[in-house]
Amino acid sequence: MPGPGGELDRREREVLRALVQDYIQTGEPVASQPLLARHELECSPATVRSVMADLEALGFLDKPHASAGRIPTARGYRLYVDSLLKVRPPSPQDRDRIEQLAHRANDVASLLEDTADLLHSLSHHAGVVTTPRPRSDPVRQLEFVRLRENRVLAVFVTEAGIVTNKLVQLEFPMDASELERAANYLTEKLQSPVGAPGELERIREHVLGDMRADHSALQELLQKALALAEQSFSDGPGVERVLVDGEESFLDAPEFANVRKARALLRAFAEKDRILRVLDRVLTAQEVQIFIGAESEFAQVGDVSVVAAPYGRGDHVLGTLAVVGPTRMNYARVIPLVDLTARQISRALAALSEGG
Repeated sequence: MPGPGGELDRREREVLRALVQDYIQTGEPVASQPLLARHELECSPATVRSVMADLEALGFLDKPHASAGRIPTARGYRLYVDSLLKVRPPSPQDRDRIEQLAHRANDVASLLEDTADLLHSLSHHAGVVTTPRPRSDPVRQLEFVRLRENRVLAVFVTEAGIVTNKLVQLEFPMDASELERAANYLTEKLQSPVGAPGELERIREHVLGDMRADHSALQELLQKALALAEQSFSDGPGVERVLVDGEESFLDAPEFANVRKARALLRAFAEKDRILRVLDRVLTAQEVQIFIGAESEFAQVGDVSVVAAPYGRGDHVLGTLAVVGPTRMNYARVIPLVDLTARQISRALAALSEGG
């Protein structure tokens, strides 16, 4: 079965490539004369006009106004990205910034936050990073820090090294030594082979088994440890989060000059579940994925593309990073940036894991 551009001949493909490149650069509908002036197409203006009309009839181009030039459709962008795009490696300056971010990483949380910021800075579009989901990055260590008035700070450390905290109100007295023993006991259970789907289920299973087997004074500590675990793990620590930087950059794009359209897009960014649904589709991929327009199902407003790649540690995928921008983004630049960033972040995670 031929691809979306299987019916195009060499000249049609060259005209489409040139037109998409010009539209990405200018944001203005492209007419035949400027296209010929900027590109070596080796054909007459009449031929270019005829080819553009054919591409419009095939659904690759659109003519927004009666007297204007053409602009690419989502189908035109898709063919351009899949078959016509000439991707360039990141510039030495961009490569240095990405590598520096990976090399100076001290902890996973700040590494991922800085990655969203860097993707925005490099692309001038929104940078997005999803933190590891609990299933792929389970809690492996638990500590308790005693505060005043019977309050305790539960500190969770995941397998990837992400640290999160939760405030717990004790409903029974526990001194510092009991808290330390409970934390050590629960950490041991968290590191045991998985027998249940979630951390709390696994802990409950082990603790209840130990309680049935032990009828000594340890029984009281086990009961307190289980109650502490149930309070600490309620609502789940390490909930997958979406880190976004630069979503306001859409407001500078002429495609989003319409206030209602811009508001709808910013609402989509605010609804983190919607971003997660898109980026979760990348978790099983081995390379960069590109969603153009309605393909992403991210925003109902259209004119939005997502360039995303999975990151992880070794062969273990943990999350996704992406650039979200107008369909009129510079794919030749953004795609290799996302790809290199994902690979460098994966290396940094491996180094942090070894260092820890």
